[in-house]
Amino acid sequence: MLLTACGGAGESGETADAGQELSAGGPVAGCTSRAYDEIGGPFELTMHTGERVTQEDFKGKPSLVYFGFTYCPDVCPGTLVAINNAYERLPEDMERPQTLLISVDPERDTPEVLADYVSSNAFPDGLVGLTGTPEEIEAVANEFSAAFTRVETPESVAEYTMDHTSLIYVMDEDWKLATFFSETINNPDEIAGCLSSILD
Repeated sequence: MLLTACGGAGESGETADAGQELSAGGPVAGCTSRAYDEIGGPFELTMHTGERVTQEDFKGKPSLVYFGFTYCPDVCPGTLVAINNAYERLPEDMERPQTLLISVDPERDTPEVLADYVSSNAFPDGLVGLTGTPEEIEAVANEFSAAFTRVETPESVAEYTMDHTSLIYVMDEDWKLATFFSETINNPDEIAGCLSSILD
């Protein structure tokens, strides 16, 4: 199970009941061998601009999809920075994929909060923040076999954090999973090399 802690320990809350055994197969697995037809289905969510969108709005161009949340102190921003650094290592003539951050914390991650978050210069240009109702977030997480759990942290100012699957999903222009990266291989050079080979 690739559930990443983004804060302190506590009692679990609700979890997306998804297949949590998704694995990248370690560093020896080729990036083209990590494609599963059942991963990455349809969704309807709200963009950080307030616009309602579906997967159809992102077809026609490869997308990198990441589940996280704005209150995440380290893993989420670190992953987004790694993605940005990977884009900088791509060939100059190669178009950068669009990058989608799907919040697993819809209670706090309103479109307005996401709009401020995705504007960071450290993150990929054009980063799209997506949120929705708890039911919509659970539904899209299930489509991606992504799990998330609310962890109460009453001793902190935030009061709770979210533990979540930390995978970077690469969807092709037809919204089919091309590959994915786990925490163990999400370094910029690895991502850039794989993207260059499968999206060129």
